[in-house]
Amino acid sequence: MKGAVAAGHPKTAEAAIRLYELGGNAFDAVLAALAAACVVEPVLTSLGGGGFLLARREGQAPLLYDFFVQTPQRRRAEKQCDFYPVIADFGTAQQEFHIGAGAIATPGTVRGLVGSHRLLGTLPLREILAPAIEYARDGVEVNALQAYIFSIVAPIYRATPAAAALYGSGALRGEGSVFHQPELAETLAWIAAEGDRPMYQGELAQRLNRLCKEQGGHLALDDLKQYRLIQRPALQHLYHGHRVATTPAPSSGGTLIGYSLAALDGQDLCMDGFGSARHLKTLAHVMAHTNMARQDGLLTRTEQHSRLMDSYRASIAGHPVNNRGTTHISTNDSLGNSASLTLSNGEGSGLLLPGTGVMLNNMLGEEDLNPAGFNRWPCDVRVSSMMAPTLAEDEHRLITIGSGGSNRLRTAILQTLSNLIDFGMSPAQAVNAPRMHFERGQLDIEPGFEEASIQDLLADFPEHRIWSSHKLFCGGTHTVCWDGRHFTGAGDPRRGGVFLHT
Repeated sequence: MKGAVAAGHPKTAEAAIRLYELGGNAFDAVLAALAAACVVEPVLTSLGGGGFLLARREGQAPLLYDFFVQTPQRRRAEKQCDFYPVIADFGTAQQEFHIGAGAIATPGTVRGLVGSHRLLGTLPLREILAPAIEYARDGVEVNALQAYIFSIVAPIYRATPAAAALYGSGALRGEGSVFHQPELAETLAWIAAEGDRPMYQGELAQRLNRLCKEQGGHLALDDLKQYRLIQRPALQHLYHGHRVATTPAPSSGGTLIGYSLAALDGQDLCMDGFGSARHLKTLAHVMAHTNMARQDGLLTRTEQHSRLMDSYRASIAGHPVNNRGTTHISTNDSLGNSASLTLSNGEGSGLLLPGTGVMLNNMLGEEDLNPAGFNRWPCDVRVSSMMAPTLAEDEHRLITIGSGGSNRLRTAILQTLSNLIDFGMSPAQAVNAPRMHFERGQLDIEPGFEEASIQDLLADFPEHRIWSSHKLFCGGTHTVCWDGRHFTGAGDPRRGGVFLHT
């Protein structure tokens, strides 16, 4: 056996498998999948966005490679900015997003891809990018999930003539249409030949600078030139005999997962079985407590909790928080290497980097980034995020996990980990099990729990919503496990998940 992958699209996963077949390691595989995802999951991620890679080399401590977006060094006068709202229609509800050149933060994906490859990869960059180039050049059929996502954000992808011409030619036509991206294929080939220099110091940097200068954006050449891939020690916790590693500050998702794990540690969740009233109440109250502690500075019950939350608040101070659209990829190889990678492009700014086929992010248009009002973000800081690529291991098994899903991803990861560790579920059982999520005073509950347990739970949570089916709302925990002999895993069906191994 060579390696395994769990991801949000069949083509994303197949790109990773191709690299394993060529002799690549888990890091080669995850970077090939990253590039592929930018082609086949274009609303969720892009070369114009950013992300986090949690990498564990066999025998070494996990390291976090932070290539998320950065705020510009200077803010342009608000009246000079191209920044405006669009309405996305979710069918049952509508949501306002903000796009335009004034919404673009410094992108990190290309630097993260090339820099991580330089530090972790074994195969040439041209091999890493070959599957993505092929998908972009030859076209990829739009599947049901991608068609649905495009239908929600269609106003963004029709917002400018260039975007309308590219996405309207295939992606916006719906399920079964074939989406060709010839300019993106050329851009990927350019990166394969020259690395990340064109994007941060060369021709592509000049194009992005010109776009922002002429169309009302904040970014300048210095923002691109000074952007760095940052290596950080992983945040680590002990939970029921497992060493859990996740994203450290300034990102917030990992700290909040750790906080919840600390609250659950020492409790016998499985005493009455999965889905029992005791299990659901304990889990829901921990979610609610974590949410209140995060939002309101609630005094915590233990010294450990207090230290976690104090550290959390101090470390994200001055770092605006992004919570938007994401995708995730998990890889493990038979050598014991593991990679957990989460990516985002917000919803996209509606603007393509000219001549590249690259949709630029709209991170500066996120409401959470601007608690004091739009165009009030702190300058030149790495943006925080709820994204939390995660690893967990004991002497028997290595678990690689992460999720898309905005705020819901942290509770999705928490529950899937608990299912694996506390209830001894297989990855498929753990991923497919029903979930809950608490936010803004409301408990969301997926179907599948016993009715008696739910009724007992609702006495404590009168503000609730019971879903009729499992949907992408509750995340997508793409998960791979390695026990030293066999790979097991699951792609989350809520987000088009696929698990493959070779």
